[in-house]
Amino acid sequence: MMTSIGKGALLFFGGVLFGTAGIKVLSSKDAKKAYTHCTAAVLRAKDSVMKTVTTVQENAEDIYAEAKQINLDREENEKPVELELEPEEKAEPVEKDEV
Repeated sequence: MMTSIGKGALLFFGGVLFGTAGIKVLSSKDAKKAYTHCTAAVLRAKDSVMKTVTTVQENAEDIYAEAKQINLDREENEKPVELELEPEEKAEPVEKDEV
C-alpha cells in the first residue's frame, strides 16, 4: 500500500512531466502556426465587426438627422397663425353671459 507521501510525490512528478510535455507541445512550430492562424482569424473578425459598427453608426446618425428635421418641420407647421384685424374692424369683447 502506498503512503500519502508517496502518493503526493507521484502526483507531483506526474504534474511536472505533464507540464514539461505541455510546454514542449505549446512551443512547437505546429503550435506556433496554429496560433498565427487563430490570431489572423480574430483580426479578420475584428475588421468585420468594425465595418458593421461603422455602418450602424452611420445609419443612426442619418436617422437622428432626419428625426430632427421632422420635428423642425412639425414645429413650423404648428406655429399659431396671428390674424391682424383691419383698423376699421374691431373685435367686440365677449361677455361671460353670452358664452
